[in-house]
Amino acid sequence: MQLKNYLRIVRASAWYDLIVTIGFATPWSFTLIHQSLTQLNSSLGIAGEFPAFAAAHVLMANLLGSIVTIWAILRLRDTRMEYGRYDAAGRILFSMWQLYAVAHGASQIILAFTVFEIAFGILQLLPVEKQAVTD
Repeated sequence: MQLKNYLRIVRASAWYDLIVTIGFATPWSFTLIHQSLTQLNSSLGIAGEFPAFAAAHVLMANLLGSIVTIWAILRLRDTRMEYGRYDAAGRILFSMWQLYAVAHGASQIILAFTVFEIAFGILQLLPVEKQAVTD
C-alpha cells in the first residue's frame, strides 16, 4: 500500500476513535451514553448484561475516553505511519479484552465496536511501500 493511502487509514481510525470515545471523557456525557446503550441493549434483546456503573467504573470509562480522545487528536494533527502501527497494537489489545468481556457475560453490543477495532487493526498492520529517497 502507498504511504498516502496508509495515512488516510490512520486518520480515518483517529476520526472513528474521536467520534466514538469523546463522550466517554466526562461523567455527564458518559452517563448519557451508558443510558442509551443500556436502552438499546434492552430494546433489541441483545444477550449479555449492561450493568449500572458505580463511581469507580465511571472513572475508568472517563480515563479511557480522555486518553483515547487525546490519542485521536494527536493522530489527526500529526499523522504518521509509526502512530498507525502503535494504534494497531492497541486495537489488538482492545479487541482481546472486548472479546474476553463478552465471553464472560458482558453485552454483545460490545461486538459492534470490536468489528471496528479488528478492521482498523488489520488495516494498520498492512505493509507500506518504501518511499524513494530523493535529493
